[in-house]
Amino acid sequence: MKIQTLKTFVVGNPPPTWGGRYFIFVKLVTDTGIEGIGEVYAASFGPRAIVRCVEDVFEHHVQGADPFDIETLWRNVYGRGYSQRPDITLVGVLSGIEMAMWDIVGKALDKPVHKLLGGRVHERLRSYTYLYPSETEGDAYAKAAVYDDPDAAAERAAEYVAMGFSAVKFDPAGAYSTFDPRQPSLERLDISERMCRRIREAVGTKADLLFGTHGQFTASGAIRLARRIEAYDPLWFEEPVPPEKPEEMAIVARQTTIPIATGERLTTKYEFARVLELRAASIIQMALGRVGGILEAKKIAAMAEAHYAQIAPHLYCGPVEGAANIQLAACSPNFLILESIGTWSGFHAQILKKPIQWQDGYVIVPDAPGLGVELDEAVAEAHPYTGSDLHLVPRFGPVGLTD
Repeated sequence: MKIQTLKTFVVGNPPPTWGGRYFIFVKLVTDTGIEGIGEVYAASFGPRAIVRCVEDVFEHHVQGADPFDIETLWRNVYGRGYSQRPDITLVGVLSGIEMAMWDIVGKALDKPVHKLLGGRVHERLRSYTYLYPSETEGDAYAKAAVYDDPDAAAERAAEYVAMGFSAVKFDPAGAYSTFDPRQPSLERLDISERMCRRIREAVGTKADLLFGTHGQFTASGAIRLARRIEAYDPLWFEEPVPPEKPEEMAIVARQTTIPIATGERLTTKYEFARVLELRAASIIQMALGRVGGILEAKKIAAMAEAHYAQIAPHLYCGPVEGAANIQLAACSPNFLILESIGTWSGFHAQILKKPIQWQDGYVIVPDAPGLGVELDEAVAEAHPYTGSDLHLVPRFGPVGLTD
């Protein structure tokens, strides 16, 4: 069996755009007719540039390859062009292709991917969601009042807990920019503390609080913020400093009782090894459409297990990456919690022929072969992304004292 053809989809994510402005899906087809689907999470360039990168990698390394030879293909793509170092765009492209190959392998063997990676150890997967504004409140990018008004955030948190969630994530620390890291403003310190207090009052011990930032602060600034929110016992303090220097994150980890979580912007085992060796984080958030794919994520999960760290696969993307996260989580003993986009309803359900199953705060692990999902290509093609923005856009320039 050989991989024969490639098809790509750049899908616009309609309002409220939870999970990003667009999704990039790849479909590989073998000469025996088996199809595999993957998702690329590469956001440094526009989606059409990423598609051309996918096509280039496919032409040079994937077409004619045996889909079972995942390790060989991974090394050849990772080392192409005399690079052989973590390249976030190249490895994002590799991730989507590798994911599709696992989908083919699972279908060829009539087994879910988790059965091929050690077997399922979790029947269902605890999940969390961001405090997204309700769909009646408009575009999620506006964030409505949820991240500026502690009372509104507490009300929304209580609604999610009533649905069955036992953890909610929020990031009231303000805008992130190309000029980070910086010190948090006094206003944002106050809002962050009040939001933690109000949400804790609203949910009691029914839900964990997951405090997110986007690598915005210096180590000293992150420590100031952590000390303001420690009293409310968050389950984690996410990416308190930029991802490029885990030595600084380790400083934060040593100065707070809140577990540090990180990983959405890291790629390959090599970058995660530094985090673990430095004890910079104890909760590892690999994004499978960026980290190097399913097998690479399994290796990272094993390294984390040896350091008594847990995994919480990250998702700000489409449901195919979400499906890969589910396969990894299902077969990882040190799985902690899974990021969901709400309850996997809306467009995340519409673009799949059978939606991901979510029930009472848990994702149900599928037994279908491969990734366990099938892309509805008619829906994908009916929603092309025609914009020019990147998947996520930071503020360009410094952030003011009150941002």
